[in-house]
Amino acid sequence: EGFLEATSDASAYAGEFAFLGEAGTNSLEGFLFPKTYAIAATDGAPEVVRMMLEQFGAETASLDQSYPQDRGMTFYQAIILASIVEKEGTPDNFAKVASVFYNRLASDRPYLESDATTAYEVGHDPTPDEVHAQTPYSTYSNEGLPPTPICNPSLAALQAVCAPEETSYMFFFFDEDGTYSFTETYEEHQASFS
Repeated sequence: EGFLEATSDASAYAGEFAFLGEAGTNSLEGFLFPKTYAIAATDGAPEVVRMMLEQFGAETASLDQSYPQDRGMTFYQAIILASIVEKEGTPDNFAKVASVFYNRLASDRPYLESDATTAYEVGHDPTPDEVHAQTPYSTYSNEGLPPTPICNPSLAALQAVCAPEETSYMFFFFDEDGTYSFTETYEEHQASFS
């Protein structure tokens, strides 16, 4: 509970970590770098949070953010997109999944249509009604990105958002065995189900 409380307001750490400036009073979700940490019995929640934020800063310091910036994204928005890529893809296809989402955002119908954003909000695999509900995290009902990251993305997901594959893919589908199919048209996408 203490840790969750310590991560509930990014503005509490923004003075120490400049990269938190855009997060405002949102939680630190997205900035708590996923890694193994050596934590002493005397370390409290604020110390653990600082360890994770310092690691985030170190891991992301060399990221070339020009690709998302050229598409009008702030660093915080790139983190939001990376969190979706993390939940929707696998490390070996993150760059391709990022490409699909960039292509959707640049289309005349800029809906990400990610079930993962609704799953974050409802806490389980969402139903079709839930993904289409008018809520802040429904990327079927709202254009663009959700309001916050939906997880703490790995460095691989962040790198994919900063350097996605250049594709014309608009859709992807994955089987229960984890096989992904990427397609350019809705008709091709529908055919991948059969």
